[in-house]
Amino acid sequence: MTLWTVPDHFRDELPPAAERLETLRRQWLDRLRGHGYQLVAPPLIEYLDALTVGSGRDLAERTFQVVDPLTGKPVAVRPDMTPQIARIDAHLLNRSGVTRLCYAGPVAHARPANLLAVREPWQLGAELYGHAGVEADCEVARLLLRLLAEAGLRHVRLECAHMAIFRALTRGWCEADAETLFTLLRAKDRADLQRFLAGQELPTEVRAALLWLPHAYGGEEVLAEARRRLPDWPEIAAALTQLTALAKALAAEGAAVGFDLADLRGYYYHTGVMFAAFAPGSAAAVALGGRYDGMGAAFGRARPATGFSIDLRAVVTLLPLSPLPGAILAPALGADAPAKQRTALVERVAALRAAGEVVVDELPGHPRESWFEAGCTRQLVWERGAWHVVPFAE
Repeated sequence: MTLWTVPDHFRDELPPAAERLETLRRQWLDRLRGHGYQLVAPPLIEYLDALTVGSGRDLAERTFQVVDPLTGKPVAVRPDMTPQIARIDAHLLNRSGVTRLCYAGPVAHARPANLLAVREPWQLGAELYGHAGVEADCEVARLLLRLLAEAGLRHVRLECAHMAIFRALTRGWCEADAETLFTLLRAKDRADLQRFLAGQELPTEVRAALLWLPHAYGGEEVLAEARRRLPDWPEIAAALTQLTALAKALAAEGAAVGFDLADLRGYYYHTGVMFAAFAPGSAAAVALGGRYDGMGAAFGRARPATGFSIDLRAVVTLLPLSPLPGAILAPALGADAPAKQRTALVERVAALRAAGEVVVDELPGHPRESWFEAGCTRQLVWERGAWHVVPFAE
């Protein structure tokens, strides 16, 4: 191992990608603020149980775990920020009405989500607490699509599902069998699914529904077919009604919406509508979202909850990166420079920076070409009694 390498699936962000990440983070947080989402900043490390609450083995296996040397208790680096935001809403803010919160920061995974994934996604998200209706799901899904469009992603498609369908069909199952089925459906492993169900004692309508779910993907016609294929149970009917309302709300904005009722992506804490945003050029989703009612119960207060999180790094890799704007080099004046010239330089530099320009102060003793390498494409020169910006002579 060499000192200048980093662990597998971690990476440095260099200019201009790092600049693009930070710019996008600021723009999106400002946009969320304009919609009433208040910024919170939870800690990078928390007690293990608080970070993996309700997430099942799926998230626990990707969590960095250590022992806190101060307390001797197990702590972890956050693998996902949603449980932290639920804790803040339930235990710290303790508001009775609708609460909108947003956040941004790195998370860390002990295992990569796929072969190409980084283990330190930069997560930005919004969560809405206190409203159980589908209107909240529509709001966060619309907001997600607007953020992605404003960033420059085109032809984003939102794939939707509903966890209540799976919960209804597996009511009464032992946890191990339900988890096996969950995995088979997510993988769309139809052959193994058929073999697994052959060993289960199930009502005919439940078996037929589960065998059909891997085929349940496409446009709104999937929802109509689901009403015919799935058991006519109140919770399933309600789930399909919510998905229909979501589709109509997003279609009104021209969004591309699809449905995949076996796509149980995300973590185990989802309870209702779920969605994943896909963009051309990426096989993996760039954002995940959905409803996770009741997570706050572990922190003392259950609340209706829905939201989304975006992987900033995944989005930036899909955007064209423009070179950083050239900086302006301000010369280092000697001690014998006239006071008028020195004062004018200070004022000119301040005015340029106030206008959004990058002005680099020259430090003495370095060759001129090094400043060009540092990104200076222009320079300030004293001509006709004033400082002027001219192209930099390498």
